[in-house]
Amino acid sequence: MKFCISFLAFVLACASGLTPSVHAADRPNILWFVVDDMSANFSSYGETLIKTPNVDRLAKEGVKFTQAYVTAPVCSTCRSAMITGMYQTTIGSHHHRSGRGELKIHLPDGVEPVPALFQKGGYYTCIGSGLPGLDLRGLPYGEGLGKKAAKKAAKAGKTQGKLGKTDYNFEWDPKIYDSHDWADRAKGQPFFMQVQLPGGKLRGGDSKGAKALAERARAEFGAETDPAKVTLPPYYPRDPVLLEDWAAYLDAVKLTDKHVGKVLARLEEEGLMDNTLIIFMTDHGISHARGKQFLYDEGAHIPFVVRGPGITAGKVREDLIMQIDMAPLSLAAAGLSVPAAMQGKDILAKDYQPREAVYSARDRCDETVEHIRSVRTDRFLYIRNFLPNRPHLQPNAYKDGKDIISALRAAHEAGTLPSVSEDLLFSPKRAAEELYEYVNDRWQVTNLAANPDYKDTLEKHRSMLERWIVETKDAGPESEAMYDSDMVEYRKKGNPVIEANIALMKKWAKEGK
Repeated sequence: MKFCISFLAFVLACASGLTPSVHAADRPNILWFVVDDMSANFSSYGETLIKTPNVDRLAKEGVKFTQAYVTAPVCSTCRSAMITGMYQTTIGSHHHRSGRGELKIHLPDGVEPVPALFQKGGYYTCIGSGLPGLDLRGLPYGEGLGKKAAKKAAKAGKTQGKLGKTDYNFEWDPKIYDSHDWADRAKGQPFFMQVQLPGGKLRGGDSKGAKALAERARAEFGAETDPAKVTLPPYYPRDPVLLEDWAAYLDAVKLTDKHVGKVLARLEEEGLMDNTLIIFMTDHGISHARGKQFLYDEGAHIPFVVRGPGITAGKVREDLIMQIDMAPLSLAAAGLSVPAAMQGKDILAKDYQPREAVYSARDRCDETVEHIRSVRTDRFLYIRNFLPNRPHLQPNAYKDGKDIISALRAAHEAGTLPSVSEDLLFSPKRAAEELYEYVNDRWQVTNLAANPDYKDTLEKHRSMLERWIVETKDAGPESEAMYDSDMVEYRKKGNPVIEANIALMKKWAKEGK
């Protein structure tokens, strides 16, 4: 049935003039690689400890963007923005895993998920691993899973059980995806494919997961990454747990690159490579104490590479872009109209004018309430903490369940952390404003907000952020009713840590903290 419906949409789109200048069969396929929890640790971006030949190939044959950032450094909010080409704060999808309870979130009028627009334009829409017979980890379905998970994978339907990650915070129709793979499309029909990969999640959250990934790396590459050779950001101590985890993370980068290579080989084997626009990106940076969920480079900076028809090979662009630019860029490449309300920009358009700044937001993540905004120009990063009386590492069951966070908290309690770690990770309060000259301060360690030499720069960026909040209709803090609605779902996990954290969030809110 899906095949018939998709083919009918294809025929109607061709007849209706949705692609005025391009014959349907000649339009490019669009393929996105969307990777979880991974920073720009690829050799084409300067990583030296590992080699990533397949992503490097895309960069060599396409255009590499060095200043790409996400509008939200956590999965669901980033993806809600990515799939609509809109700021998550504008469409009310900016709280992580929101709208999952009784109270729902609906997209504003005039905003549609990109797959729906592609379907209307005659494209076959799919989301999966990009490799028939293999799951998102690049392994046969069910392999390496527990008995219960393997049984569930085996029982899954041919299509629905293999669909890739969506994680949107708003209500959406699953029919916007025709399948998990492009194989069943009509003859000559172009496809819009999202290859969704677990990326940094492959390493799990504990030493057991890290060791298991090291074993897989030995099996597939002949050796795992040596923890002793890992370079950590300056605010992380060279603790054995952190080193083992970062090494496993780099093995995850290599495995991700290998999966990319297999998909590229498939495109070539099927004669599709030359007519497929490929975008490689990640949904935010590494999951760590100052990475995922936060607005520093470690959390918000991502790799972003585009290869395909009409793309100049080997080009490097240093202008500021965002992940919401994927939507208009892809629609335009397909010859489809870009909705007027879409906030992303076609960064490949001939008349495109580079942005002066990009913006990001951090809001509630799971049970943990937060409210942070940032603006980044070509030299400076300005961050506004709207809840400065709370610590950087607020209690959070997801993050506190990771061995790396447990190790950091233990070192903090023991008083063995270096001062930079204490100041940046465990200060009981935060500055209301942060300003970093990130081009000379890679890890954003020196806050210049209180430095009188940067008074004009601070005021300029403060004004830019305040203007953006108003102009984009930033929806701001979550209502208590919505928080309570979403926490019903979290409470179903039966985790006493979550219960305690919810109580603490409510207590702090009453105290005005």
